[in-house]
Amino acid sequence: MSPIRLLIVDDHPIVRDGLRSLFSGDADFVVVGEAGDGAEAVRLARRTEVDVILMDLRMPGTGGVEAIARLRELGHPARVLVLTTYDTDRDVLPAIDAGATGYLLKDAPRDELVRAVRAAHAGQSVLAPSVASTLIGLVGAGAAESLSPRELEVLRLVAEGATNQVAARRLLISETTIKTHLLHIYTKLGVRDRASAVAVAYKRGLLD
Repeated sequence: MSPIRLLIVDDHPIVRDGLRSLFSGDADFVVVGEAGDGAEAVRLARRTEVDVILMDLRMPGTGGVEAIARLRELGHPARVLVLTTYDTDRDVLPAIDAGATGYLLKDAPRDELVRAVRAAHAGQSVLAPSVASTLIGLVGAGAAESLSPRELEVLRLVAEGATNQVAARRLLISETTIKTHLLHIYTKLGVRDRASAVAVAYKRGLLD
């Protein structure tokens, strides 16, 4: 099996050095590039084959959320795993909304980080315990109100019976991005499938 190709994005060289050392010592991974801000990350991702991007959030210039959103707009297939020191809802939700596959904190143990990268590569959502608690709390408090405009567009198309393929074509984005939006919608509405999402959305007045 080919090694997982990583792009490390952080504005602190010492953090990048530490992450590179961690993964370079494992034959299952190869670090294909490093970037100090979001704009550089997007440029590198576009010209390098990347499977998983370890993305910091708060960086000078272009931040992590903007970079994640740009990668999703481009239909880039790489999974983005946020690795940051911040777990407040104002950091977590924009990153998840933008299309991050997972969200970990920098104090995560080495083994947990390695497992998270493998899981992200497999398309599984990975959340630090405190981040999961934040999302659950928001759902319990009525997180439906925090659906982004694009998520509402996706939800309306789903309610009309559109498949992922049709929704992607209508919104001019990839099917992968549609699936990501649906996962975020399910999380925010506290449901597990399309039918339940539509039912809850009508009940809460999110759909006419």
